[in-house]
Amino acid sequence: MQTPKNTYDVIIIGGGPIGIACALEAEKKNLSYLILEKGCLVNSLYHYPTNMTFFSTSEKLELNGIPFISNNPKPRKAEALEYYRRIATSNKININLFEKVTGVESKNNFHNITTTKNNYTAKNVVVATGFYDIPNYLNIPGEDLPKVAHYYGDPHYYATQKTIVVGASNSAVDAALEIYRKGGEVTMIVRKEEIGRRVKYWVRPDIDNRIKEGGIKALFNANLKEIRETEVVIETPEGEQTLENDFVLMLTGYRPNFEFLKKMGIKLSNDGRKIPQYDNETMETNVKGIYLAGVICGGVETHKWFIENSRVHAKMIMEDLAQKAEA
Repeated sequence: MQTPKNTYDVIIIGGGPIGIACALEAEKKNLSYLILEKGCLVNSLYHYPTNMTFFSTSEKLELNGIPFISNNPKPRKAEALEYYRRIATSNKININLFEKVTGVESKNNFHNITTTKNNYTAKNVVVATGFYDIPNYLNIPGEDLPKVAHYYGDPHYYATQKTIVVGASNSAVDAALEIYRKGGEVTMIVRKEEIGRRVKYWVRPDIDNRIKEGGIKALFNANLKEIRETEVVIETPEGEQTLENDFVLMLTGYRPNFEFLKKMGIKLSNDGRKIPQYDNETMETNVKGIYLAGVICGGVETHKWFIENSRVHAKMIMEDLAQKAEA
């Protein structure tokens, strides 16, 4: 079949670090490409908490061998934004920002991509959309109240306020500690018997000690049952508790857009993990010409893939595309 005019070799959905890594590898292979990003450059990183410190050291976040110089052993959000922005602008990455992909239709070995602004045709598609866009909702009464947030930004907002933090992961622990240090009255709701085991090792002693001394209150083996205008209802092993409350931070994790994947025809595992089907050598899915890169490969197990261990996906994908182009 004849190739339609203005067809890209590959369209990359997602302008985060892994999407940018894919673009850099595409350039090396002389493949025409376009990144489509629904928000700003590295949109997910931009929406991370203001004071976030990465678990990884800077060299593990580097792309294309370009040094990431940080003032600290583990870089902060602002440093990462600067690093990836400079890579994108210095390399003149071909990217359309604030353009959301609404559909991908595959037919006759080509892919028609529809966005909020335009239509495109590509021989191949890379999905590198991450997982940070859809929160894990508890679906309890009051979760839609204005005082409830599923993303945490700056602790100053919660100064002097009675704040419930739901969750026990890194994001929940960071928020609890920062808000406490800005004068907030923090209560953590933890559904298990302890703080999450994957909490950053240098932070764990801090949160454990703050809970032990009573600076931060923690209710373990507990669940948030209902959110009201001025209070919350919590299920605990000792029975229901009603606490006065100003704000609720539901930091219960996030998940990939599985519906988007399924609409493209990508198969997901039926074991509850919803791991997409793909070739471990090439990252190509069960849909010919559609590839996955980054954390989205892990399904609901969003802790399996990070920037540092999924950067290699970009090279694997583009090498496969280059080989197909030569065949």
